[in-house]
Amino acid sequence: MSGFWACGAGFGPHRYRPDPARPPLVQPLELQSDEELTDSEESVYSGLEDSGSDSTNSSDQEEEEDEEDEEESEEPGNGADPQVRSGDGGRLVPDEYEEDSSDEEDIRNTVGNIPMEWYQDFPHIGYDLEGKRIYKPIRNKDELDKFLEKMENPDYWRTVQDKMTGADIKLTDEQVELVHRLQRGQFGDVHFNPYEPAIDFFTHEVMIHPVTNRPADKRSFIPSLVEKEKVSRLVHAIKMGWIKPRRPKEETPTYYDLWAHEDPNSILGRHKMHVPAPKMKLPGHEESYNPPPEYLLSEEEKLAWEQQDPVDRRLSFIPQQFRCLRAVPAYPRFIHERFERCLDLYLCPRQRKMRVNVDPEDLIPKLPKPRDLQPFPTTQALVYRGHSSLVRCISVSPSGQWLASGTAPLRASHPNTLSAAPAPGLCTGDGLVVGLKNLSGLLQALKQVTWHGKGDYFATVVADNSSMQVLIHQTSKRWSQNPFRKSKGLVQCVLFHPIRPYFFVATQRYVRIYNLLKQELTKKLMANCKWVSSMAIHPAGDNVICGSYDSKLAWFDLDLSTRPYQLLRHHRRALRSVAFHKHYPLFASGSDDGTVIVCHGMVYNDLLQNPLLVPVKVLKGHALTMDLGVLDVVFHPTQPWVFSSGADGTIRLYT
Repeated sequence: MSGFWACGAGFGPHRYRPDPARPPLVQPLELQSDEELTDSEESVYSGLEDSGSDSTNSSDQEEEEDEEDEEESEEPGNGADPQVRSGDGGRLVPDEYEEDSSDEEDIRNTVGNIPMEWYQDFPHIGYDLEGKRIYKPIRNKDELDKFLEKMENPDYWRTVQDKMTGADIKLTDEQVELVHRLQRGQFGDVHFNPYEPAIDFFTHEVMIHPVTNRPADKRSFIPSLVEKEKVSRLVHAIKMGWIKPRRPKEETPTYYDLWAHEDPNSILGRHKMHVPAPKMKLPGHEESYNPPPEYLLSEEEKLAWEQQDPVDRRLSFIPQQFRCLRAVPAYPRFIHERFERCLDLYLCPRQRKMRVNVDPEDLIPKLPKPRDLQPFPTTQALVYRGHSSLVRCISVSPSGQWLASGTAPLRASHPNTLSAAPAPGLCTGDGLVVGLKNLSGLLQALKQVTWHGKGDYFATVVADNSSMQVLIHQTSKRWSQNPFRKSKGLVQCVLFHPIRPYFFVATQRYVRIYNLLKQELTKKLMANCKWVSSMAIHPAGDNVICGSYDSKLAWFDLDLSTRPYQLLRHHRRALRSVAFHKHYPLFASGSDDGTVIVCHGMVYNDLLQNPLLVPVKVLKGHALTMDLGVLDVVFHPTQPWVFSSGADGTIRLYT
């Protein structure tokens, strides 16, 4: 059907025409075919169409209204404003279909909301709806063109580039104002007031009645049916085996890396090996712009500062004084100091120094007290006089009754140790005198004579750097031999081992031990001193002491090492002589400072225990003559006594 008839009060029947500007209030019925319409349905409308009870006046009015409706329907096509009269009072409403456009159609770049970094290395920026490439706008402006545009274009400062389309967009005044507000930390909306008055219902004041006194709901007192259904479903799922309870985690043993801190590639190793850079030294009073007068340099100090090398200067700058802080100029060495700081940071390696908390008392060796180590010589008992010049050497008889001494002018005397009276002549055997006479015709001046323990052999040293400076003589056969083919250096002294067939030869820096039976070098001791002056062997034969001209006394343990077991620096000047006692654990050293130092040297039979060295007494009495002090030191064979000869021409006995 094409429409329906309606009757209004005061109007005749007229045909309803829907307004094309708005949808109809009642949707039209679907058209039905003539076959589907029954006779009853046709009779409903047939009675209305055949009724002609209305007057002709109503028909005329209907025609006039139809003409007015046609004129109103033609007005939108004539270019008038598309306005629609609303049904409530005739208010005009703007047409919502005036601008039938969408945001998607205005966008020239239809690539979509994708990251533009994908096309950063391509000449196009994406693809349009037809699948064609959308090329980027050509930008071939160099720096000069950009500068000219910046100078000539007044809107250059408000022009930005759109990353989506690649076009230049000029910001409006509202957008510029929004950017300025955001930069100042303000809100984007101008009319937004963040400090609007608010009513604080919950204050510190205690109120009589609560703010809200609404009674609790009934559902807060009864169990939740929803939770009951959830629990029922979970219980059913557990019974059916659909949900399995969590299994307890099996505790697996954890093994830690013991060497993780040592590996520099591991995280723990890097954290442990990290050493922070040391902080710079804080500025002092001399770096102030107005330092105290005592920190300012005088003219002489400035001249001396300029003449010094930069490395030797205490300060790297000259302190200056200014009237006020405004008068301080720029620091000219700022960049240089920053450069030096950078060099120190990446050129100077940093190392973590492990600080050990050690008690200073533990560093001091636990030595026994000297009074517990007696007997040892403590006081001067006798002074032997009679020599007019310095006494070079002394020797005590095996019985301890006689004492022989030698002076610089090649004189010898043997005073009695008990009477202290010098003998008029020299007592020697005929064979020995003959031997010396024969040797004196062949060799140069003798430097040292030492005897073997059995008494049949003795060795001599001459002050010569040739291969004949050391000779071994046999008194029974009256013949001499040279044990060395060539010289190993300037020999200072030689000694025979007390119980083994060893021969000790001391040069300036080393002590060589030779096996006389095998005729080979056994050991080479390094004295760690500049010039060896004297040497002595312990009666047991396993320890050796050496004195040097650089005021050092080296104790060697032959079973331990070829280097000194201990270096003693008790004397202030050169050592001239050292000696061991044959029966007591004592050894002594004489020096040019005029003193004799007696030390306790206990050697244990246990090889695992090191020797005990304790200085016990400093003996004084010799006067310095020609910068010489004590020249020789010898112990008594049986008593804890010590003899010393000096450059003052005296021999002193300490008991």
